[in-house]
Amino acid sequence: MHRHSQSSLVVICLMFVAFAANPLSAAEHDSPRQISGIYPHLAYWNNHGECGTGAVVPWANKLWVITYGPHFPNGSTDKLYSISTDLAITPFAGSVGGTPANRMIHKESNQLLIGPYVVNHEGNVRVITPDAMPGRLTGNARHLFDPANKAYYATMEEGFYEVDLNSLDVTTLFQDSQGQLRGKKPDEGTAPLANLPGYHGKGLYSGQGRLIYANNGDNAREALVRPDVPSGCLAEWDGKSETWNIIRRNQFCDVRGPGDLLGNPNPDTDPIWAIGWDHRSLILMLLDEGEWTSYRLPKASHCYDGAHGWNTEWPRIHDIGLADFNMTMHGMFWHFPQTFTRANSAGIAPRSTYLKVIGDYCRWNDQLVFGCDDAAQSEFLNKRKAKGEVAGPGQSHSNLWFTSPEILDELGTPIGRGALWIEDQVAANQPSEPYLFSGFTKRNVCLTHGGKTPITFTFEVDRQGNDQWTSLGEVTVPAGKAVWHAFAESEQGAWIRVSLDQTCEKVTAQFQYANRDERSDEPNKMFAGIRTEKSTDYSQGIVRVRGDKLQTMAFSAVQIEDGKVVHQAFYELDGDLRLTDKQDQAAFQWTNDHAAIPEGVMDSDDASILYIDDDGNRWRLPRTRGAKMMEDQFGPLRISREVATERDLFNCGGIFYELPAGNAGGMAKVRPIASHPFAIHDYCSYRGLMIVSGIDADAKGEHIIRSDDGRVAVWAGVIDDLWKLGKPTGVGGPWKATTVAANVPSDPYLMTGFDSKTLMLASDADTKITIEVDITGTGNWQTYDVVDLSAGKNQKIAFADDFQAYWVRLTSSAPGKMTGQLTYE
Repeated sequence: MHRHSQSSLVVICLMFVAFAANPLSAAEHDSPRQISGIYPHLAYWNNHGECGTGAVVPWANKLWVITYGPHFPNGSTDKLYSISTDLAITPFAGSVGGTPANRMIHKESNQLLIGPYVVNHEGNVRVITPDAMPGRLTGNARHLFDPANKAYYATMEEGFYEVDLNSLDVTTLFQDSQGQLRGKKPDEGTAPLANLPGYHGKGLYSGQGRLIYANNGDNAREALVRPDVPSGCLAEWDGKSETWNIIRRNQFCDVRGPGDLLGNPNPDTDPIWAIGWDHRSLILMLLDEGEWTSYRLPKASHCYDGAHGWNTEWPRIHDIGLADFNMTMHGMFWHFPQTFTRANSAGIAPRSTYLKVIGDYCRWNDQLVFGCDDAAQSEFLNKRKAKGEVAGPGQSHSNLWFTSPEILDELGTPIGRGALWIEDQVAANQPSEPYLFSGFTKRNVCLTHGGKTPITFTFEVDRQGNDQWTSLGEVTVPAGKAVWHAFAESEQGAWIRVSLDQTCEKVTAQFQYANRDERSDEPNKMFAGIRTEKSTDYSQGIVRVRGDKLQTMAFSAVQIEDGKVVHQAFYELDGDLRLTDKQDQAAFQWTNDHAAIPEGVMDSDDASILYIDDDGNRWRLPRTRGAKMMEDQFGPLRISREVATERDLFNCGGIFYELPAGNAGGMAKVRPIASHPFAIHDYCSYRGLMIVSGIDADAKGEHIIRSDDGRVAVWAGVIDDLWKLGKPTGVGGPWKATTVAANVPSDPYLMTGFDSKTLMLASDADTKITIEVDITGTGNWQTYDVVDLSAGKNQKIAFADDFQAYWVRLTSSAPGKMTGQLTYE
């Protein structure tokens, strides 16, 4: 059954087996099977390089979902779906596809606007065709002058339309510039071009007499490789003139107000918020009483960076029926108060971090539903040698994730990295933008500057979020030095800002925030059955989503008993989660050849694991205890693979990491997720599930999918189950009895994202060890300490509980055999 076919589809069968190893008849099972909130039968597919979820909205007693392909202003094989309360999914027969992510509820006509579709209160659908309204639809907003009858539509390439919601007549206000991006001339005699800087628009909202548009990328070639070049913009239009006003030349995503999908109830006075970012930190813009004010917040993840704007999908500020709105931005769930104004700005706070790529989300039937972007056939620019030549998913697809609202506070422990300035020119006595000060228990800032004399940094705090600022102290930073300042937990406030006593160049104020990671180092029982160093009887093999519109997963399985191969065959996992031997040796060989686990992409020694990236940069990573034994015992294991669109999981040394694409920082911005004791052979995304191979022969449970012949198995969950593996811990460093030359820095060793940190130093010669840390993840190395080290006498250095940096490296003033080992607990 192919959802991308031209024919209309019937409702998908709902009755699924309770356990793959013990199938039940449909009559014996009351509801479709789900694992970790993923219902495999709800997965949707298209014929393109990506199949993301553009919008998810409850309406007319159903859940409405649209999907999108990566770059289709004139339609695609994507569809509009409706899902009933018993989880039957029905594609709309008149679907026209495209790249839509817009949604709005028009209260006067009682209609849902979702993509190019208009759905009335009875669930009847009308379509605005791409011929009438071309472009990648990205946002809706209430009309400035006739909101009862009309609405605005915006496209990613700055096309703006006015639609009569009674007749669906379309008026082009600014023509979509897709043609101009492709080298075509504008259509003469039609609407003008908006001529805004940037590319890859996202949010749209109206109020206070203006239409506001967010653009989150840039089409410049440099934007494909550097995350710190000018990109995107936030702009406004009065609804009458032929020009737009640029508010800010930075990348912006969602634009929203307290009225959310309905539009602001008091459009002349209600605030409007726009969330974006640059290479320093997140940016929140507030329109309040006709004036724009800016704030900054830290980033949890760097996977969303990238000046081209492709990595973000659609971050949202959204009302899901809780006391606060919820915001998704840069891999963090945030509390966002629906009363946020300049005089009432307190309350923004981190909830937890997540790994799924979320296009939209909503509350439906007392559940929280996320629409995700799970498996893109293209993988776009996210290529690296650690992945080898592994073929991407054979067909793009994604799924919904059903969970409870409590999940917002239950995933990864909040972490926040961000700056007010990174080597910027700063004027004297000019307060910075406010930077978030609340919501984290561990807070530290590193201050540097390029001046020739000491500079005094003055801190002020807005304690109540009422725009009233009081002194929080001063820090004097000598020329050529870095100074770290920790904020005590007793120092409370909503926002902090900084000023300098003199104009200076190359100023950096980099904040490192975190909350205490209360996880144990023991994995949740849900992972029981995945292979460990004690396993003797197990199965393993390559897993990959098949192509040819089969909508199944290939598993080239090998069964091992007492270390010997006793069976190997090609198995296929279908939409009912039945794992079956297909008796297909050619498919077995093809999967092994085209999705092989690469060898030789990592190296290791007694000190740590060494990874050399595609640009020749050397990076060292820790091991969990016992991981080296695992390396020696088992053959090649999958290290890197894309399991959510445009970001990789990276698994080595018994630690899972999230790894941004190269254009978003790559290995320099890697972050640990969890440690684990498992020898995971392979993993991939299938129907929204994360599939793992390398399973004990006697494994059983709701996460184990065993073949119908009982010989092989895989584990299935959701990518965000990985947080339950356990707190990231590790041991290692740049040196371990390593022969070291004088005054040559070691390889960088990962520091970010770990909790308690201690360093043990040893040498066979008297020396001075300089400890440097990269404070921004961009090669901004600053001296943390210089340690006098006597031959044969070890020294142990404990880093402060609130101290964080991206990487650490060591330099010895004398040659010798050196040890520098860090323990992260």
